[in-house]
Amino acid sequence: MLTLPPNVSVLLYREPINIHRSFDGLLSLTRNAIGVDPITPTFFVFFNRHRNKLKILYWDNDGFAIWYKRLEKGTFHLTLPVNGETSVTLTRAQLAMLLEGIDFQNVKKRKRFFKKSA
Repeated sequence: MLTLPPNVSVLLYREPINIHRSFDGLLSLTRNAIGVDPITPTFFVFFNRHRNKLKILYWDNDGFAIWYKRLEKGTFHLTLPVNGETSVTLTRAQLAMLLEGIDFQNVKKRKRFFKKSA
């Protein structure tokens, strides 16, 4: 089970990667391709070409951690608009739905109160 803290952001790298990449290879992608300092409260999500394997890289207070999931059947479904960016920001709820196999692009969200920041 992956716990998603409330202050974390989620960045999905759009291009497929060699899933055998480990810490240094994924850190290089976050710095150079995505352009974000990996020591931030961010979950960096990466897929392989077949979208049946997923890795999440994140800073865990005193070091980096990788969370890895391989599907035995099926694929992670993700259809995102093409806008030329190398990464896409997801909400924590979208990441949870993605991991559960739910196509969040067809999910309707009900109106809720949202307090604007000062």
